[in-house]
Amino acid sequence: MSPLHVVILAAGQGSRMKSSLPKVLHPVAGKPMLHHVIETARQLGAARIHTVIGHGAEQVRASLEADDVHFVLQAEQLGTGHAVAQALPDLPDDARVLVLYGDVPLTGADTLAQLVDRLDDTRLALLTVTLDHPQGYGRIVRDDQDRIRSIVEQKDASPAQQAIREINTGILAVAAGHLKRWLPALSNANAQGEYYLTDIVAKAVDDGLTVTATQPATAFEVQGVNNRVQLAELERWYQKRQAETLMINGASLADPARVDVRGSVTTGNDLWIDVNVVFEGTVRLGDRVTIGPNCLIRDAVIAEGAVIHANSVIEGASVGPDAQVGPFARLRPGTELAAHTKVGNFVETKKAVVGEGSKINHLSYVGDALLGRHVNVGAGTITCNYDGVNKHRTEIGDGVFVGSNTSLVAPVTLGQGATIGAGSTITRDVDDHDLAVARGRQKNIAGWERPKKS
Repeated sequence: MSPLHVVILAAGQGSRMKSSLPKVLHPVAGKPMLHHVIETARQLGAARIHTVIGHGAEQVRASLEADDVHFVLQAEQLGTGHAVAQALPDLPDDARVLVLYGDVPLTGADTLAQLVDRLDDTRLALLTVTLDHPQGYGRIVRDDQDRIRSIVEQKDASPAQQAIREINTGILAVAAGHLKRWLPALSNANAQGEYYLTDIVAKAVDDGLTVTATQPATAFEVQGVNNRVQLAELERWYQKRQAETLMINGASLADPARVDVRGSVTTGNDLWIDVNVVFEGTVRLGDRVTIGPNCLIRDAVIAEGAVIHANSVIEGASVGPDAQVGPFARLRPGTELAAHTKVGNFVETKKAVVGEGSKINHLSYVGDALLGRHVNVGAGTITCNYDGVNKHRTEIGDGVFVGSNTSLVAPVTLGQGATIGAGSTITRDVDDHDLAVARGRQKNIAGWERPKKS
């Protein structure tokens, strides 16, 4: 089979976005629109992805440098036909070519695969959609035998043609050999003074090719973005689909309209997810996980039975079976919580490995630390892991009790069963089962008179 080359048009300015950011870099689900399109092209097995850039070219390049992405500069924006023509020198003569758009981010790979499957040397394949209100779009003109004969842009359409509801999405598949013959022959004699890619449909008909069409499951798949209102509409549609997937796969959502997925989430069964939860990156949730409201979970693994209480942030961390986190906890990258652990309110951890049954309940910071089993860390405890230049490690053995308001100045090791008195600043290792107290001696002065205002 001839190789598939994808040409993505991403050169437009997007002036209606009112932004210095190129339109195709505005995000849907936390990822630039153009990145969605490129990922879909990869799912189709594209041999090469040609991205036509213009406005903000350097920003676009910087956002997605990759071996399989070839950038083509359209110095002047003279229409879609002119844009595709810039990629012609890099298209093999025997290639199948799929044309996509950097501001149409959510077309499904299955939809595009069906379109490409309709393509051969005798056929041009279009992706069309039927709309109740087709204003602004090019119309698909068919003859009395329902064969596609041409595409007419809105501004060039007659009143009868403007009544047509089947519209052109711009997405099409065609043999490279035909493209190389048709594109140089395009004319800009139209209301826009541009070279329309859609004019190749009439040329295909004139050359005796069949023009075939397929449609997506929903019009949202082919909705483009011209302004921030449309961007928000696509975001909501995408999130609705993600919420439905979570529920189908075993999660109950307090309100499907108030959960955002900006990456991929895999779930077990019987989960509960409250409102305003945001998932980013790659997240894995086990059976019976409960997530309270207003949580952010990014690149994390949460095992079965774990409870994440309200307003917690978990990033680059793993939470063990039946562990409890929060409320108002922050687990930073490198945190590993074993089974039945507890990280409570206003606790922050970073590169902390916490053993089974251990607790860090209140108002503490534990970083660059290894905690054994059944450790109790009192409120207000911190590991002083940074000396201004280097990070150092704290090791805490099984069964250690750390009193409240303690500073553990790393590097330091607390032996098994050790006890640390409240308010201590520990700078030296503590042996197994020892009590360490490191604080100033209390002095009470009888009959003390407070100073008085003069």
